Amino acid sequence: MKTYFTLLILMISLGVSAQGKDEKRERIKALKTAFITTELDLSSEESAKFWPIYNDFDDKQFEIRHQRMRALGKKIDGIDAMSDKDALAILNQMEDLDEELLQNKKKLISSLKPVISPKKIIKLKKAEDEFQRKLLKQFKDKGPRK
Repeated sequence: MKTYFTLLILMISLGVSAQGKDEKRERIKALKTAFITTELDLSSEESAKFWPIYNDFDDKQFEIRHQRMRALGKKIDGIDAMSDKDALAILNQMEDLDEELLQNKKKLISSLKPVISPKKIIKLKKAEDEFQRKLLKQFKDKGPRK
């Protein structure tokens, strides 16, 4: 029942399209928080320790991904005129950012081990994936913007 309620909130809130990017990001983050809280069934003690660790992780992941898009977006537009040397530099940069994302994920897991059970850490991964699927489905069902 809680999952359906969370999904209902997700659908309703994503329907509001007159928001800025930061507002949308914050709204999605709030929905993700509610979804993860429901899926993990955290105690108040676990929650008090879990959320500061998870929020730091999530903010860092966003920062890395945003940095990647900024750095690579402009360069990839001119790919046809790019030399192999420049393309190799971009590939190396992409690998470095992927490695940074992986290291951040490993840091999250090691930080969470004393806070929540290993089963809940696995449930976290499952909840993140499920939330992402539902979010993408919501955007897909919404159709192209005009």
